[in-house]
Amino acid sequence: MADAAIDIVPDIQSLVTEDETPVDNMPSEKHQRLLTETLYSSWDGPGAGRPFLAAANVGVFALARNPAIVPDVFLSLDVEVAHDWWQKEHRSYLLWEFGKPPDVVIEIVSNTEGGEADEKRQKYARMRVIYYVIYDPLRQVMPDVLTIYRLSGTDYERQSSPRFPDIGLGVTLWDGTYEGKTDTWLRWTDADGNLILTGKERAEQERQRAEQERLDKDQALQQLEQERQRADRLAALLRQLGHDPGQL
Repeated sequence: MADAAIDIVPDIQSLVTEDETPVDNMPSEKHQRLLTETLYSSWDGPGAGRPFLAAANVGVFALARNPAIVPDVFLSLDVEVAHDWWQKEHRSYLLWEFGKPPDVVIEIVSNTEGGEADEKRQKYARMRVIYYVIYDPLRQVMPDVLTIYRLSGTDYERQSSPRFPDIGLGVTLWDGTYEGKTDTWLRWTDADGNLILTGKERAEQERQRAEQERLDKDQALQQLEQERQRADRLAALLRQLGHDPGQL
């Protein structure tokens, strides 16, 4: 009977979804923006009509009774932010609201106390996050700068490939300049290993393409003009020899 139905939606009123405590440093903050902005600026997504959500420093709740885990960056396919996203149940990533865990989680190591190599790894595995990436630029908790895990059974196995073929993405270490800072950056790549561009990079690429098209057009016009001038000189020479160019 309807009046006897049990409401199984968790009570979230006691959840601490935002504590307003600053937790990030400048390298992490810039990486978070780079990794989220590029997907929205230049990635076509996982497929036609399939949405995705990329977020940074947002709480992910697997169970209402447990505190959130806050990835530096996560990507979840086939989900959308709720229309009324100011409501408490929609401001964080509640697994029972979105219906699935994130597909990729990235942690950026800035100290030895974050638990990226053990505690967080166990939590993400229990949460069934498929890919777990640890970027440790100073090798504070991992032997390598970049470590990629794929879920296998109930735990993670390290994979040597930087690609996520079932998602159509990958990651790479890129030496370059972002927002005025030259460093080694963690970047997304597409299925072929090409960088996913930032909005600024994409705009610059379009500007260069338009400039090249203009130069090619100018060169073609110059060639046409040179050919016209050669034709005029040939016609003048033929007239000097007593020939009508129009009759040849």
